[in-house]
Amino acid sequence: MKQIKKIGLWCILLFACIQILGCGDSQTSWKSGDHEISSELTYEKSMDLDYATEFAVDYYENGFTLISISDGSRFLLNTEGEQVPEDLENGITVLNAPVSNIYLVASAAMDMFCSIGALDHICLSGLPEEKWEIPEAKAAMESGQIVYAGKYNAPDYELICSKECGLAIESTMIGHSPEVKENLESFGIPVLVDHSSYESDPLGRTEWVKLYGVLTGNEDAAVRAFEEQKQYVKELSDVKATGKTVAFFYVTTAGTVSVRKSNDYVPKMIDIAGGEYVFRNLKGEDNAASSVNMQMEEFYAQAKDADYLVYNSTIDGNLASIDDLLAKNSLFADFKAVQNGNVWCIGKNLYQDTMDTGSIIHDFHEMLNSEDTDELTYMYKLK
Repeated sequence: MKQIKKIGLWCILLFACIQILGCGDSQTSWKSGDHEISSELTYEKSMDLDYATEFAVDYYENGFTLISISDGSRFLLNTEGEQVPEDLENGITVLNAPVSNIYLVASAAMDMFCSIGALDHICLSGLPEEKWEIPEAKAAMESGQIVYAGKYNAPDYELICSKECGLAIESTMIGHSPEVKENLESFGIPVLVDHSSYESDPLGRTEWVKLYGVLTGNEDAAVRAFEEQKQYVKELSDVKATGKTVAFFYVTTAGTVSVRKSNDYVPKMIDIAGGEYVFRNLKGEDNAASSVNMQMEEFYAQAKDADYLVYNSTIDGNLASIDDLLAKNSLFADFKAVQNGNVWCIGKNLYQDTMDTGSIIHDFHEMLNSEDTDELTYMYKLK
């Protein structure tokens, strides 16, 4: 019996160790310190990243560059047309760089391509022209330079193959349609999933521009574009905390309320701007998504006394008035922000404007501090 108890105790201790090891920093646990991916490739250095944690870039001799994504996928860029090593580690997809004829489905990446002058590397879009709020993207589609090839879960495979697509860049929504990724890869089209929305810092999300700079041969331009946003945010970093609480949300078609996780980049923007995100320790924050759905009653309990409500209209369209919000649920009439007239709506697609981080934070700051808020870029006050 004592022996059985000892065995049971060791099993418990072993399980606890596994749990502890598995609960480390989830953002960095996928990274490997082992840069040996082939006996023929000599590692030189890694890209310096200030904020991004969801990707890594390693440089090797003879123009080879390894991109690693937090989902475990890896891509070896062959920038000088060298012979690819025969003993390359399994699971690494080889891309001839700079990559062209891209099928861009991850809308967050478009602004990054535009900011580094790499729009000509994209020939297919996962959004139709009318869905783009980026002028360069709309113009490219209007001219036929970029063609609509279907949304993430319903791509036009025939069109994509006819364009000799060199890479499909998907958002994490592709996880809902894994068969699409499998089909694209079966046609010989590599798929890279953009995880920028999983970054906890807004500048981490913006820093993904460096990855697209590497893919397109515009690395220097990418560094300059990132540093510009970094400097802008730095100028806002001395903003004093206002003590005012903010709820950022939207109401789903099912009547539940979708809010960003407390460790998401949007709450971080609010924090930098001097506000305080009202939600902390949400149920479901341990899942992979960047947002959490809650029942209206739970939202009411946590956000009723928030100083500001900011409605994310990116998903279901703009609200014109507070009455539009009340039409979604009459409980909003009891909210402190509604009664005090501090209800705001996001009027532009801030998810598309990834290279305008500083301006978005500036708007949050003005919302919290200024009386003159008629000229904000991304939000407007509901009346």
